[in-house]
Amino acid sequence: MRIPRIHTTRPLQADTELVLEPGPSQHLSRVLRLAAGASLLLFDGAGREFSARILASDRKRVTVLLLEQQAPQRESPLWIHLGIGISRGDRMDWVVQKATELGVAAITPLFTGRTEVRLQGERQSRKRQHWQQVAISACEQSGRATLPRLSEPALLAQWLQLGGADRRFVLHHRATGAAGINTAAAAPRSVSLLVGPEGGLDEAEIQAAEAAGFEALALGPRVLRTETAPLAALAILQARWGDMGGLL
Repeated sequence: MRIPRIHTTRPLQADTELVLEPGPSQHLSRVLRLAAGASLLLFDGAGREFSARILASDRKRVTVLLLEQQAPQRESPLWIHLGIGISRGDRMDWVVQKATELGVAAITPLFTGRTEVRLQGERQSRKRQHWQQVAISACEQSGRATLPRLSEPALLAQWLQLGGADRRFVLHHRATGAAGINTAAAAPRSVSLLVGPEGGLDEAEIQAAEAAGFEALALGPRVLRTETAPLAALAILQARWGDMGGLL
């Protein structure tokens, strides 16, 4: 049986007992039905992971003993910030989940001209918390001990002004290709990737991105959906400059 991995916000230290939060406790006791003596892994989302053993378990409370600190090496050397236009339904959940599995370091949901989802106030806060939980579950499944930074939804114009990345790409099907990736002389340490919502970015937004230093990037002759395009691009970036290059 695979040892379950659980995220916790509790401070982690070897050889200490720990009472888990209600959410993880209920998942372990009610869903996985683990009892005293069962093994698990706990991680804090900041890169620290410990093996642990359940000491006591009931329907609302699980107490564990932290054992040895682990040393997972699952973070990509390429730091990727994904700016993604907010899309409808479960498309955003899919992107957040799969981008986390593909090793993205930061995600910013973006309001663009073609964004149809309206978020503000309490609804926006609940949606961000939901996406955060999606990312946590993806880390638990994929073995990552570091959560991607999930920012508050932002206006595209504001996000374009953020600096810091060595290379920046805007994805749209009218671009001429991927020459910038194929011919780069030196591997960047960080990349920002911009992808629009359903319908893509409009022409003015693409021009604004290019004016801000983003390079246009296309992924072949086919038009990809908003939930497909960023994942294809992330896989290419990780294969080219990240930790998936050994597969080529």
